[in-house]
Formats: sequence, C-alpha cells, structure tokens
Amino acid sequence: MKVDLHPRQYTVFHDPHRYKVVSAGRRFGKSFLAAATHFYEAAKSTKVRSDGLEIDLTTDVVYYVSPTFKQGRENLWNVCMDMGQGIIKNTRQNEGEIVLTNDRIIRFKGMDDPDSLRGVGLSYCVLDEYAFMKPEGWEYIILPALMRAEGGALFIGTPDGKNHFYDIWQYADKSGDVDWKAWHFASADNPHLTENEIQAMAKKLSKEALKQELYASFESSGGKVFNADMFSVVTQEEADREHGEFVISCDLAGYTQVNARKGKKDILDDHAIAVVKVTKKGWYVYDVINGKWDVRETALRILRAWQKYRPTSLGIEKGIAMQAVIPYLEELQQKHQLYFQPFALSHGNNKKEDRIKWALQGRAEEGKIKLVEGEWNQKFLSQAIDFPNSLSHDDLIDAVSYTDQHADPSLGWDMQVYDEWQPLDDLAGY
Repeated sequence: MKVDLHPRQYTVFHDPHRYKVVSAGRRFGKSFLAAATHFYEAAKSTKVRSDGLEIDLTTDVVYYVSPTFKQGRENLWNVCMDMGQGIIKNTRQNEGEIVLTNDRIIRFKGMDDPDSLRGVGLSYCVLDEYAFMKPEGWEYIILPALMRAEGGALFIGTPDGKNHFYDIWQYADKSGDVDWKAWHFASADNPHLTENEIQAMAKKLSKEALKQELYASFESSGGKVFNADMFSVVTQEEADREHGEFVISCDLAGYTQVNARKGKKDILDDHAIAVVKVTKKGWYVYDVINGKWDVRETALRILRAWQKYRPTSLGIEKGIAMQAVIPYLEELQQKHQLYFQPFALSHGNNKKEDRIKWALQGRAEEGKIKLVEGEWNQKFLSQAIDFPNSLSHDDLIDAVSYTDQHADPSLGWDMQVYDEWQPLDDLAGY
C-alpha cells in the first residue's frame, strides 16, 4: 500500500511519540492522516513492549473514534476503502468494521455512546475532532484499554475554544512528558490547497471562526454570535435598486404528540419562509413570512411567495414536513397553472447552531445582510440577539441561513460539526 502524505502529515505520521496531539485547520488533511495511521498500526501483527516481551496483537483492535458513529463512518469510510485496496480482507459497513488480510481489525466508534467502546483490548486509537467529544471516554475507557499493548493514540481536530482539547494539547506541548508531543497547523499548511481556495473559505467566515477554523486557534470570544448592529434595515426602494436574483428558503416546523389518546399534535415552532435577493453586495432579506399554519395553508403561503417574487430557486427543508406539504403544493400548482420544482434543503448532519453561524455570522459582521423594513424585522432581530439560547426560537434566522445552500454553492465546503442532539422524530429530523 502506497500513501502519499504531504510534508506536515508525514512529520506527524513518522514521529515516534506514543501520544500525538494535532490541532489543525479545516482541509489540512486530517482524515487522510487518520486513515493512513489506522492502516499502519493495524498492519502490525506483534509488538515488543518496554519490558522486552513480544506480544501478539491479533486480538487487539485499532479504533477510529469520532464524536458520533454516523459522522465517523461518513467522514472516513470511503477514504479507508480507497486507501486500503489490496490489504482489506472484508468489511461490515453497518457495524463500522474493516478486517485486514492479516486478520487485524479497524473498528469505527462514536464517543456519543461511550459504553460501546468497552470490552476490547486496543493497540492504537485515533480520536478525530476530540474537541467535540466527552473527555471521560478517553480517560476511563480508551486509555486503560491501551495498557496491555502499550498502545498509542492520535488526537486530531480543529479547536472549539479552550476546552478539554486545549488542555490535552497544552499538556502535550508544555509538560515535558516524553510520551507526548503536540503540533499546530493552519489550513494553509496543506500544500494542495490553493490561495484562491483558502480565500474563498475565508470570505464566508466571521473573524472568530476564521481564527478557529483556518488557523486552528484555541482563542474564542465565547460571546454572543449576533447583535442588532450587524443587520441594517433598508427601504424596499433601496433594495429594489440592487441587481440580483431571488431565492426562497422554507424552514417548516416539526410537530410533537401532546395528546396520544386524541392524536392531537402541537406545532413546536413557527414555519418560516425566507425571501432573499442575492446580490454582489450581499443579501437583501425582503421578507420572512412566518406563522403556525396547517399543511394546506403552508403550501398556499409557499405558492404565493413564489408567485410574488418568482425566485430562481425555492428550497424546502428536508424532512417529514416537506413530504407532507409537497402533495398540497402540487395540487395548488395544477390549479393555478404555476409550475416550479422545489429542492430539498439539507441539514447535512450539521448542528443547527453551527449551520446558522457559518451561513450568517461572517456576512453579518461585514454588513452584507440587510433587512427590508417590515413587521417581521423585530422578531428576526430578537431571535438573532438571543441566538444561540436554547430557550429561544430561531426559526426566522434559520430560514435565512438556508439561503447559503442555493445562493452561492461554489463556496460550499466540508464543514464538519458534531453534537449530541437527538431528533424527536428520526424521519422528520426534528
């Protein structure tokens, strides 16, 4: 198996320290380094411990641990399948298991279920995006499992402020412990990234996110994401003068059962339909139509918004609410002879808080999100100021954030976000 690592990856890969901690910016190549490390460690059949005893590693597993099992499999499985051609004996994708030709096993695990990590001996473990994991999993489960084989670990990820990832990076860098070593890399340390690509990513980020995501800085303001001064209110006449294209994003509310015997359902949040003109100067939010409506009225509101603004694209958040509203929308289209094809807006397995921040914070800081004056303005600003308070609603700002998915797809990139949030309904995503 031949693996081409860029110079910074190579430095970490061949370093002999038992525990390695890497803070790296987005697109540095963390996943590729993780995959290469797995195969290198799993290719070993025996090991000589510090006491001189040679031990058989056949029954010891190599772990790849991510914040959630699903996220880890989506991030790294295909990379491993491509990299491991010729040395993979068989796989069980649903269980996240790769068996090599020497019968050693690489197993994917999620730190969201720490108990699933127990019960095996480990020869090595990669903890990817450690900043978003529970540190107890390393301290109480993984570290003891490495003891028999004197196994090592690679902690790798992008910072999330000064949390436990910062603590372990500091220990590896400053303590003088001969088993530990730390590295710090920016996104630009990947020689395969062009300056144009880095600048394109940077344009979408706030100042705080830029330091954290591209420069892998542990510094974080820890304050609120938005303030009212970030959003200027303009007249429709001013907005009309700007050349651009309308897009409409529909964030439909979920439902929860509140009376099982009567089958009654209660709307958790407002439906929100964001109408945004995308221009070279930024986004002009013409309206965020919002309210608690039944499915038929929701479809009618969407149709009316399309009829009034004639957007170049209209997206509806993927989920059971979209499935419910589409038949009514199709019926109305036929009735009024108005035809358009909505597309599914995806949460992309991303935490809502981070998805909103990435779409809006950088633009808002630069004054590139302007609100066309209307009755909805105050509600939008109130939600923005309260964000990300879990006790406050965020349906209006969430709808506007979806503009990013069809307004400027060329600047999209592989943001990875991890959380422990569980939906009330797996199909709906709420």
